Amino acid sequence: MGTVLDSANKGANGSSTVDKKVKVVFVLGGPGSGKGTQCAKIVEHFGYTHLSAGDLLRAEIKSGSENGTMIQNMIKEGKIVPSEVTIGLLQRAIHENKNDKFLIDGFLAMKKIAKLLNVLLDFFQNLSSSLIVLRKRWRAAF
Repeated sequence: MGTVLDSANKGANGSSTVDKKVKVVFVLGGPGSGKGTQCAKIVEHFGYTHLSAGDLLRAEIKSGSENGTMIQNMIKEGKIVPSEVTIGLLQRAIHENKNDKFLIDGFLAMKKIAKLLNVLLDFFQNLSSSLIVLRKRWRAAF
């Protein structure tokens, strides 16, 4: 379920200052599956920072940066934004945040993303229970 990501904090001049060990949990599911709802509960109860790939992409577009323009053009053309671009946005968000626990939602290619992030998957469980059963179990826990 969780992973550990070793990444370097960047100083003001862009140099690596210290290693930052963070715990990353990937929250996977299709549109409308309740990822955002579950992430909000985890943030509230366990102090994680929620990073949404979609939110990061939209924020980059809104910033008007060169990267944001490229992302916007790809989306307009119906192309998928390369994983490496989204990874860069996630890494930056992690570096800029003081928290050491993160929820990342919006990725379906978890193994590829984990490899690109240099993440060691400590645990992975594929749940085959129905969504209704999972939601009942989650609600019962709180």
